[in-house]
Amino acid sequence: MRREAREIKDRKEIDAILGAARLMRIALTDGNVPFLVPVFYAYDGQALYFHSAPQGSKVEIMKRNDLVCFEVSIDHGIIEDEMICDFEARHRTVIGLGRTRFVGDRAEKIRALDLIVARFTNRAFEYPVANLDRTLVVRIDIDSVKGKQHGTGGG
Repeated sequence: MRREAREIKDRKEIDAILGAARLMRIALTDGNVPFLVPVFYAYDGQALYFHSAPQGSKVEIMKRNDLVCFEVSIDHGIIEDEMICDFEARHRTVIGLGRTRFVGDRAEKIRALDLIVARFTNRAFEYPVANLDRTLVVRIDIDSVKGKQHGTGGG
């Protein structure tokens, strides 16, 4: 990392950022064409989960190439300065690499959906079988992560 003082090295802090954000951007590649998409997600301390329709561009790309880059960011803002060229972004960000897996096990699928729903409400829901059958859940098995922060007290 170019600015070493901004690097987040503590895995607990990286996990806290992954647990706090709601929106994740995933970057996929189809041959030499990049594809970026935002998704709502959940983190269980080991893997990231998001849901999708069972067909579409991102699903077709993941079938051909399971390697993914992901990004989440929190604590957004601007740090103003007297000089416009010295304005900076306030943030805590995690970027990582992983591999996507389509979740087939119904119990894991429900657990993942429960984790995602819990990010938005404390209500519990039952999932009709027909809805479960037409909902794709994707798990990202994390290979590596990096954290960076600026203007939040740490870097």
